[in-house]
Amino acid sequence: MSSSSSPPPSLQPSSASQRLLDGIERIGNRLPDPALLFVLCLLVTWVLSALLSPVAFTDLDPRTNEPLQIRNQLAPAELARFISSMVRTFIEFPPLGLVIVAILGVGVAEHAGFISAALRAMLRLTPQSLLTPMLLLVGILSHAAGDSGHVLIIPLGGVIFAAAGRSPLLGITTAFAGVSGGFSACVLPTSLDPLLQGFTEKAAQIIAPERTVNPLCNWGFMSVSCLFIVGVGWYVSDRIIGPRLARQAKGAVDPSQVGVNDLSPEERRGLKAGLATLAVCLALLVAAVLPASSPMRSPNGELVGRDSPLMHSIVPLIFVLFTAPGAVYGFAAGTLRNHRDVIEGMTKSMGSINYYLVMAFFAAQFTSAFTHSNLGVLLAIKGAKTLQAWNLPPQLMIVGVVALTTSVNLFIGSASAKWALLGPILVPMLMSVGLSPELTQCAYRIGDSSTNIMTPLMPYFPLVVVYMQRYDKEVGIGTLVSLMLPYSLAFLVSWTGLLMVFWSLGIPLGLQGGYSYPP
Repeated sequence: MSSSSSPPPSLQPSSASQRLLDGIERIGNRLPDPALLFVLCLLVTWVLSALLSPVAFTDLDPRTNEPLQIRNQLAPAELARFISSMVRTFIEFPPLGLVIVAILGVGVAEHAGFISAALRAMLRLTPQSLLTPMLLLVGILSHAAGDSGHVLIIPLGGVIFAAAGRSPLLGITTAFAGVSGGFSACVLPTSLDPLLQGFTEKAAQIIAPERTVNPLCNWGFMSVSCLFIVGVGWYVSDRIIGPRLARQAKGAVDPSQVGVNDLSPEERRGLKAGLATLAVCLALLVAAVLPASSPMRSPNGELVGRDSPLMHSIVPLIFVLFTAPGAVYGFAAGTLRNHRDVIEGMTKSMGSINYYLVMAFFAAQFTSAFTHSNLGVLLAIKGAKTLQAWNLPPQLMIVGVVALTTSVNLFIGSASAKWALLGPILVPMLMSVGLSPELTQCAYRIGDSSTNIMTPLMPYFPLVVVYMQRYDKEVGIGTLVSLMLPYSLAFLVSWTGLLMVFWSLGIPLGLQGGYSYPP
């Protein structure tokens, strides 16, 4: 496989756009270290909560149906709560356990050489011209396993591109675009579908008590969106980000050092043993979940519902499905000699996320204070009321929902938390002007997904910076923002356009997914 070369002149981005992205990178990299950035956001939250707590808001909190009250985080009782719960807040930070447990298993497979051998074998079968869409598609499909793609697919993107002689930073940004930017797009139903549907149905019943919403009401649109996002992301990666990285020589690799070499006899033997072990593990998993009485199913028999033990077991399964094949590979190939080598692989993998652990500590404290202050609720409510006051035509109203979600997404990372706040406001509001709850939810998912990749306050954003610093120590927040901004804008504009095409042609969004209310 030949190494990647400089892009032809026709693929070079315009000098104006390059200067803009260069400026964003310079400004962004002058920001404080991400850990300190979260500290500053925490301080701002404290001050704003103190200033706004005396204000008597007439807006109703959609969670309690009571007047919204901003909690003063500088009040003695709140400070005492903050300090006494600091350790628990860090330990219970949602991404933390996922990252640590998954990294332990991946570390064994990486230390033994199983991942490298498997990728080199795969690259022998995959044309380099299709690496980008393949990685985007894998990133999007990883949504069926929840957030695991952030700790699995994104770092592997760097490894895959480096092994092909391409920029590992391009591999990371491409994978990040698929995993986070295309978060809502998937051909498979995921736990996000029933999660959002529950909030949407409850919001719709505010004005129509008998109204129900199908969990797969957006499935058709999101399935088509999967291939659509792959195409858009492919264009951005190869025609905008790739040439930019080539011009700057960021994360450049020596193709002679990382090219796809033939596997040695020992590696072939180990790979066969490792893949056989993986196949056995997957077969056992399938046998465990297929029976209707399987304990891995939810009480109503679903495998992908939000109450399904299988969905809550994704990260432990990643640990097993990497540790077991990785260890078997290592012993068969001779790269591991005893159990101490297995533990050494786990230890080395933990060392690679030391920086992330520091950032996660401060991110957890900021997230806790911001949530507890109710500032996020205030932001969502005021934004929705402003949108309502504009009294826009239906199509522009839906575009407004996308824009509002995009803005709120820069401050509140959780998809379910945002929809729990926005749904009870937006769904009834748009039903009153004849737009269906399913359409409103779909617009929300577009805005929520497209801007995940450009906000430093997103929980996994600092982790992606750490992944990139493995290849270029000078990478900072500004570098990642400047690289992800073209993806975000391209997804936002084109994905909204796709929704308008569906709407104009009357193509159902999914099961019982119409556009008007009442139907």
